[in-house]
Parts: sequence; C-alpha cells; structure tokens
Amino acid sequence: MKKLFKFILNTIPRPILIRMSIVVRPILAFLLKGSRFTDPIDGKSFRMFLPYGYGNQRNNVLSPSTLSLERHRLLWIYLQNETDFFTSKEKKKVLHFAPEQEFYKRFKKQTNIDYTTTDLLSPLADVKADICNLPFEDNQYDLILCNHVLEHIPDDTKAMQELFRVLKPGGMGIFQIPQDLSRAITFSDDTIVDQKERAKIFGQYDHVRVYGRDYFDKLRSIGFRVIEEDYTSKLTPELVEKYCLAKGEIIPVCFK
Repeated sequence: MKKLFKFILNTIPRPILIRMSIVVRPILAFLLKGSRFTDPIDGKSFRMFLPYGYGNQRNNVLSPSTLSLERHRLLWIYLQNETDFFTSKEKKKVLHFAPEQEFYKRFKKQTNIDYTTTDLLSPLADVKADICNLPFEDNQYDLILCNHVLEHIPDDTKAMQELFRVLKPGGMGIFQIPQDLSRAITFSDDTIVDQKERAKIFGQYDHVRVYGRDYFDKLRSIGFRVIEEDYTSKLTPELVEKYCLAKGEIIPVCFK
C-alpha cells in the first residue's frame, strides 16, 4: 500500500487528486472502520490510518474520512481549544490559502466567519491569486490560514510581506510549514532540478526549501509577533497517539 500511495502522489497532479479523493474517501472510510485511531475533525474512528509521503512514507498519518494529515488535526484541535474561531459571536474575515478539503466545507458552513479561499491552482479557491501579489486591500483579514504553502514559493519573503499587508492590526495568522527543527538555518538549492532528488532532499518534488529554526525569526523580521506553539506538549501522550499527531510539531502563531 505504501508503494501505491507514493506512486499516486508523485505522478498525479494535485488538482486531479483533489477531485479523485471525493469519490475514494467514503470507500476508504468504510473499509478501515475501527477504534484504534480517531480523527478529531469529524470524530470518526478507524483501525488504521493510511500512509502518506512523497519521499519517505509515514505510517498511520492520513485519515480515511477527512484525508487530514497530522498538521491538519493539530490545527483543528488548536483552533477549537485555544481560539474563538468556532464560537465567536462577532463575524470575522478569514482568508485561507490553498484550502484543505477537510476544512473547506466545514468552514464554509460557519455563519460566524466571512470566509474567502485563494490559490493559483486549487479547484476549491474562490480567488485565483499569486501569494506574492495579492488582489486584496491592506488590513483586511482577522485571521489568515496559510499552511504548507511557503515552502513552494521561490520568493517567500515577498509572500510573507503580502500576508502581513492584508492582515488586520491585531489579527492572527497561522503559517505552518514542513520544518526540520534540527537545522538552525533554512536550506535551499535551485540547482537540484530532478524531481526524485528534490523529493529526497526537500521532502516533496515541488518544494524549494527545507525550513530550519530560523523560520520564526524570518517571520519576525517581516513585522509579525510570533508565538512558537509546541501544542502537542500540552496534550496527553494518549491523545497525541489517538489522533495520530506529530509530537513536537510547532504551530507558528503570528500576530500583527
């Protein structure tokens, strides 16, 4: 199964995968019913989660029902437990880059947010836009979600500046990225063009860098106040295992 999933991820374009998954997801959820692991997004439980990874495959990480990964489930729990995202009585403007399937329909249904999605390629995007040249006015959004996007962007400095520009003063952004916390300095090398080699070195064939611990300081240099939220350390080990989270993953919570 791991080889099959790796082949699919590395050969089928992402927009097509999104459309295919709509059909495949309920079948997988039915076949893998159980009680060992639970997806906190929809509350459904399974005997196993699916493997995932463009380079190295990780076991028990892809939820059969929502297709969420570790980072999605961690973000959901954080928003639910630590913010008023789901409960605020005051309507908030939310901008979501490259909207994930597991969030899209759920966020769309929320009456307490004015929800806009954006991306260059995603079929789920309301606004087709370049993150380095956004068609939005300054100081527009109370919350920006931009998760696992910046590692795809050659000029991430410009992208971060645009995120800062459209966020309201006092607003919050969550900008998760794949990060190697053993690295002090972010690594990139534009001379590596072979897709297999890029997947091996960067973790995915379409990534342009591996972020190190300096990622947080780069966000600060743009103007953000950054909280490095090690949220799995605030959960019990039993919940981390039950929800199939990546222990030690840092959520970059950014304020303007």
